Amino acid sequence: MSIAIVSASVPVRSKLGVAYFRRAHVGALEPAGVMLVSTRPPRSCPVKVDLLYEIDSPPPWEGTHPYGQRAREQRAYRDALEQVKLADELGFNIAWFVEHHFREGQSHCPAPEVVIGALTQTTGNIRLGFGVTLLPFGFTHPARVAEKVATADVLSAGRVEWGTGRSTPQEQTAFHVDRSASRDEWEEAIRIIAAMWREEYFEWDSPRLQFPRRMVTPKPVQDPHPPCWMAATSPDSSAIAGRHQLGLLSLSIMRPLEKMAEQIAAYRDAWNSPDAKPLSDVANNRVGAYTLVHCAESLEQAEANGIWEAVTWWYRTVAEFTLQWEFPNITQEERDAQFPLLQRTLEGEIPVEAFHDADMFVVGDPEQCFEKMKRYADLGVDQMVCRVEYGHLSHESIMKNIELLGKEVLPELEKYVPPSSRRGALDSRSDSLAS
Repeated sequence: MSIAIVSASVPVRSKLGVAYFRRAHVGALEPAGVMLVSTRPPRSCPVKVDLLYEIDSPPPWEGTHPYGQRAREQRAYRDALEQVKLADELGFNIAWFVEHHFREGQSHCPAPEVVIGALTQTTGNIRLGFGVTLLPFGFTHPARVAEKVATADVLSAGRVEWGTGRSTPQEQTAFHVDRSASRDEWEEAIRIIAAMWREEYFEWDSPRLQFPRRMVTPKPVQDPHPPCWMAATSPDSSAIAGRHQLGLLSLSIMRPLEKMAEQIAAYRDAWNSPDAKPLSDVANNRVGAYTLVHCAESLEQAEANGIWEAVTWWYRTVAEFTLQWEFPNITQEERDAQFPLLQRTLEGEIPVEAFHDADMFVVGDPEQCFEKMKRYADLGVDQMVCRVEYGHLSHESIMKNIELLGKEVLPELEKYVPPSSRRGALDSRSDSLAS
């Protein structure tokens, strides 16, 4: 299979919103034509703002089991749908939905395709992201992933983004995923799924997976298929995304921004290396950076909304989960280095200054939020992936958050072009949580 690339950057709005593409013209191909698309926007293109949803349902739940849990989850789903509808009206870029299983309280969203399917019928502009599909074969057969992502793309008229990942030991062990083979299975699954969309009939025979000749339906609207992303939390995994020319979903948080700069540098270097080659049929050169965001009319109002209690809940929940499932055997000294604020939160303290001074959390009035988001833009981030629902923040405060971001912050970001001389520059504030 040979691919010839024409490197003209052109805006493509009918299928991928305001993303910019290098169109590729295909020479002699077998068995079907393939188009390589580079989705790296020119630096004059403004930073976009996304939302990411986990469908938090934190206890305590009111009422006896199962009615308290049911009521809380139903409210969380209703609220999320209403919030994304507002974001659609205000010009947000993508709404991402996770696939997580058994994450009590923190994430009650195991079936993002269902949520995305509902939103295809109530939104018309915002893109809808799988953030992410879990690809090791124990989670889902590649054919099922191809079917559900393509169906969502059809129903949304080509507005889907396809994130991919391997998950954590907590979920892998429950689904009997072979952790040692999960990276290889993830890579093989992407190759399989792209081919299922590309070819009229598909068959596969490898040591890990056998699949008979079948027509996989439907085919996606986007040509050749929705852009593919990889979730990553370290420079090493970011480099893997770059070598495969996948978009980078940087899911690190609670680390100095200079650590994020290292991730982005590792990704860009790998993406542009001579050895880089698209794993899918779309070469996606974008960085999305995940962070917690809460914009209010004033910092005082944000605090009245309970933002620091919500951030503390999030931090403690993530820290305890990570230590239990990712690092169960590390020493207390290593635990303290990994999550330096955990002990303080367990003792009932809310470390407001540490949270607020770190740009890893975007909290404040619209001007303060804009100033913090500029620092991400200066690092080379293309998309701010904003978590707006966490802890016990009210639906009303989240709706106001989205409204202020859409009406007051997005217009300023659209006018902001990061000076190349400043990109990657950091000041001492980014060290506040490393000490």
